[in-house]
Amino acid sequence: MSNVLRVGDYTFQSRLIVGTGKYQTHEIMRDAIQASGTELVTVALRRVNLNNPGEPSLLDFIPKHTRILPNTAGCYTAHEAISVARLAQAAGIGNLVKLEIIGDQDLLWPDPVETLEATKILVREGFTVMVYTTPDPVLAKYLDKAGAHAIMPLGSPIGSGQGVLDVGAVAWFKKRVSVPVIVDAGIGSPQDACLAMESGADAVLINTAIAQAQNPVLMAQAMKLAVEAGRLGFEAGRMPRRLEAAPSSPAAGMIGATQK
Repeated sequence: MSNVLRVGDYTFQSRLIVGTGKYQTHEIMRDAIQASGTELVTVALRRVNLNNPGEPSLLDFIPKHTRILPNTAGCYTAHEAISVARLAQAAGIGNLVKLEIIGDQDLLWPDPVETLEATKILVREGFTVMVYTTPDPVLAKYLDKAGAHAIMPLGSPIGSGQGVLDVGAVAWFKKRVSVPVIVDAGIGSPQDACLAMESGADAVLINTAIAQAQNPVLMAQAMKLAVEAGRLGFEAGRMPRRLEAAPSSPAAGMIGATQK
């Protein structure tokens, strides 16, 4: 297996993607990004004033080696999301975009119909589209067929910290799509990140769990290690589960061993 995460024509050594929202200060955000080892950070474009590039913004605190992944967060229709993606491209941020279209304002649950429509249009326009979606393997197949470059099922509702509620969905996605599967939303601890990776996810995207930790920089480092450990565990292949105990050292040949 490759240690490189490939999304369209883009490659990344790190399998941890980090968000930029909810930090107390831009300085803490910058230090957490550096501690995480990430090479890709999401930025909700509605929080950035692209019309006045000379004014200070969070973009000034993102490490130079880190690629910006513009996010269409806050959009509720395909038209809105497509307009935001085009704005990012026109501002020189690039054609890599995280497509997020919300269908339920309380749950912040993705709208599958609007998301699929926007995916088709953005792919036709040459964007590299990473799609935030529900943990629905059937929808995942449609998004893959539409040309999505990465499919990002939510682990649990955005910002909830509930972890990956349906670990099996990761495996279902991996069997049904040809592009990277990235768990997005709901991860609350390094244990959650490790479980997602060990279950076969190609990467995870984490924001709130780092930004709202008591020590965001330390949590960012913990998430980095958890993602690496989970990936190694997946590649190593875990032992099979058994209903009964099995001795670590076989009894055969041991002095005084008795057979039952």
